[in-house]
Amino acid sequence: MPAAGTGPRTSTRQIGPYTVITRLDDKNTAPGAAVPEHRFIARSPDGDRTVLLSRPLPTVDPQRFMAEADASRYLLGPWILPATELAPPGDQPWHARPYLPVLPLPTALAVHGGPLPERTVRALGVALAETLAVLHGQQLCHAGLSPSAVLLAADGPRLSSFGAVRAAAPDGTPRHGTPGLDAGSLPPEQATGGQPRPMGDVYALGATLAYAATGHTAPERDELPAALRSLVPRCLARDPVHRPQLAEIVAGLADEGAAGPTGMESATRAESLLTPGWLPARIIAALAHQSASVLAAEVELPVHPQPPTGAPTAMPHPSH
Repeated sequence: MPAAGTGPRTSTRQIGPYTVITRLDDKNTAPGAAVPEHRFIARSPDGDRTVLLSRPLPTVDPQRFMAEADASRYLLGPWILPATELAPPGDQPWHARPYLPVLPLPTALAVHGGPLPERTVRALGVALAETLAVLHGQQLCHAGLSPSAVLLAADGPRLSSFGAVRAAAPDGTPRHGTPGLDAGSLPPEQATGGQPRPMGDVYALGATLAYAATGHTAPERDELPAALRSLVPRCLARDPVHRPQLAEIVAGLADEGAAGPTGMESATRAESLLTPGWLPARIIAALAHQSASVLAAEVELPVHPQPPTGAPTAMPHPSH
């Protein structure tokens, strides 16, 4: 059987105008499989458009969820996946973005059969650090980076779940054990209810890279590949002051040895690493299988109710 997210099942479930094809996430993949939303691959009523669709967990405030989705529409960055369509007012909350074949990072590790190669993790780290640098340049923080927030596509990662920490629980509220938040990648200051800030994204980035490289978010130093043995423990410092800047992370993972520019200027650093072969063959095969299966999926589109047999039908009024 294919791992969840690699092949669809037919379905008649409706979310807004869309018919669900399959779940994107494998509920049995753990640890790291935690986002405050259910994510699906779905199709439009006319069958012409396929989307990645999200709706909040029952424990998440729908207004906060939709506010974060709305804010994500204006995000910049080379490797971010913002919402492009929102549920209309009065509808159950959901948001969607165009479909592309992707696997959540925990699913990718399950497909690969274990931690990812160092080359993959380094490319992933540079791309995510560049994206966070662009967000921070907009005076924003992601506040939701975790293993499951990272979706792997053939040409590079996509960062999703913007504002997940804020959507899951308001500032000032302890977030320990909050459904939908991965405890291992939640910065300590946010776990106690603090307002998300940029250096919290650095903590979450370190935990996510640790997960990609070892299969868990808090490994021992000698479990990490050489390129991460200095950076990851510093990212995971409890005191934000001791965490590295994103420029240093980009430079270290790109093997440039010194900090350099971040943001749009440094986009070519990730591009130089995201070359053919950056993903292991099993993950590429799973993405191809997902794409082919979604393309071939036949879903039963909703049928509008018909009047009962024998019910009167409208007739033109007879002339007299």
